Amino acid sequence: MRNRSAPLAEPSAKTIDWSKLGGLVPAIVQDVDTGQVLMLGYMDDAALEETCRSGLVTFYSRSKNRLWQKGETSGNRLRVKDIRADCDRDALLVTAEPAGPTCHLGTESCFGEPAVDGATWLGKLARIVRRRAGEMRAGSYTAQLLQAGPVRIAQKVGEEAVEVVLASTTGDEQGCIEEIADLFYHLTVLMESRGIGWNDIAAVLKGRHAPS
Repeated sequence: MRNRSAPLAEPSAKTIDWSKLGGLVPAIVQDVDTGQVLMLGYMDDAALEETCRSGLVTFYSRSKNRLWQKGETSGNRLRVKDIRADCDRDALLVTAEPAGPTCHLGTESCFGEPAVDGATWLGKLARIVRRRAGEMRAGSYTAQLLQAGPVRIAQKVGEEAVEVVLASTTGDEQGCIEEIADLFYHLTVLMESRGIGWNDIAAVLKGRHAPS
């Protein structure tokens, strides 16, 4: 999640089966932080090559009859993190970092808002904290924590962990949920201060519990 490198040049236009839709393939765009599906577009070989070259999602617009970079008018561009072809090499999955709402209606996704999902919201929380880190607005609690530094943030994590332990012993389910939420928030701020993302944590957990 913290990788901001240029997109992969693979798959190349030469490896894609362009024959089924008259020179086009569907391209699904997925949020790199949350896993949320953002939109569906179509690419021809030139659009794929431009996407790989520029690092910004570029489609072939069937209505405009030309290449169209997502966000070229609104500024809500999609910065590519990875591109993969499916097993038949006739569809693409693009993971990207959105610069703003993807849908022209102003929503994050063209498919509407998803049901509450833990992994999705942790990714969104990390993005909010990252934005606060960039803005450092006066009065922002997140900004104050980040300015105080990792040691102070770690102290807060410890305090919140104690609150979780205490709440878990009282039988107050809602109170326990709220304290765990506080803990996850402070953990996310600590991770931002150290340049760590939730995908980094997930990769470690996945490695520990991979099927034998």
